[in-house]
Amino acid sequence: MERIICLLIGYVFGLFQTAYFYGKSKGIDIRQYGSGNSGTTNALRVLGTKAGLIVLLGDCLKCIAAVTVVRMIYGDHQEIIYLLCLYGGAGAVLGHNFPFYMNFRGGKGIAATAGLILSFHPYFILMGVTIFFGIFFTTHMVSLGSLLVYAGFVVEMVVCGQMGVFGEMSQAHLYEMYALSVILAAMAYWRHRQNIVRLLHGTERKTYLRKKNKLD
Repeated sequence: MERIICLLIGYVFGLFQTAYFYGKSKGIDIRQYGSGNSGTTNALRVLGTKAGLIVLLGDCLKCIAAVTVVRMIYGDHQEIIYLLCLYGGAGAVLGHNFPFYMNFRGGKGIAATAGLILSFHPYFILMGVTIFFGIFFTTHMVSLGSLLVYAGFVVEMVVCGQMGVFGEMSQAHLYEMYALSVILAAMAYWRHRQNIVRLLHGTERKTYLRKKNKLD
């Protein structure tokens, strides 16, 4: 039951579509422009750097808020608190990707996942930041950085779990965490399938920081 509650908590927070609401404040439906996604990358490309940063912050914060609420509610479940936090974060990613009031048409969940990484455990922060920004500033490919972050997330989850970083968690619960991490990664790779095809063909779009948006 705790897992379902945590998923629902996360899903509710994930429903706040930062890019969609920011676009509406500018008089547009962000889903009608660029890639059609209600996410950070599309907001950055269509509305400019300021919009991209605002959307990134908003989408990160909603996942951080979900994980924080889970910690507050289930703080006495120390033996599985990391597992429950992962469910909360997964719920936020699902809410972001599949908002029911937008016909389940949201973003790709990368910024929300960044919020999960930032709030899950300190060990994950350096990995996520280093991989993403290292790849982004060398290739300017958001998709490549995002996909590698997810791969790193799964690997670090297993390594940290086997090293006992998550406390007195049973091996069965650790395996459940690993499986949930793989599911999240698989969903991210599926939603980036067109990007992966373009990466393999060398035609993936590059993203550059800029002040003005394409609608000016």
